[in-house]
Amino acid sequence: MRKNRILVLFLSSCVVLLLSACAKREIKNVDSRGENIICFGDSITFGYGAESDEDYPSRLGEMTKIPVINAGIDGDTSIEALKRLKSDVLSRSPLLVIIEFGGNDFLRQIPKETTIRNINEMIDKIQAKGAMAAVVDISAGMFLKEYRRKFAEIAQEKKAIFIPGILSGIITNPSLKSDFIHPNGNGYKAIAQRIYSTILPYLNQNTLAKEELARK
Repeated sequence: MRKNRILVLFLSSCVVLLLSACAKREIKNVDSRGENIICFGDSITFGYGAESDEDYPSRLGEMTKIPVINAGIDGDTSIEALKRLKSDVLSRSPLLVIIEFGGNDFLRQIPKETTIRNINEMIDKIQAKGAMAAVVDISAGMFLKEYRRKFAEIAQEKKAIFIPGILSGIITNPSLKSDFIHPNGNGYKAIAQRIYSTILPYLNQNTLAKEELARK
């Protein structure tokens, strides 16, 4: 019993240290003065397969208590998304933009290099607007593994947030899916929680930065 308690304490300490390390990672524009979290993506962001109030952006808004805009379009590719970046994202006072693309690029056989280039350009323009950028990884197991690796590299290089494995354990669980690929309401709730857990340290840093600015 005593050994079990020691093991639990050790694992808990490791988790705390890991979360602290993640929270200290430098992110560009963590002092963003934007007002809205904007979820920019395809059907996963749109919420295909669930009721209108069960999509992950709606759930995320409940968790963060910050206005969240759903800028997801079913079937969108990174090529199409780049064309609407200004109107759907940059013009809407972004605090943080959560970028979720790649699945339709893969299905439509858009070269991976094109997808990576488009994600890079999105991040550059979002950061130039003064907002934080986050890149979502929708890979699961071997599916889209190369995208996961490249997205992680981009996030590291650009000082953007990387949100790994939002579909992990969901696309293999029929109780969390509405069809072969898309989550249902419970699946989107799980996605929202994963995203929230990753972005929370940076939202907290942003709040502190704004409070410090208000005191000056």
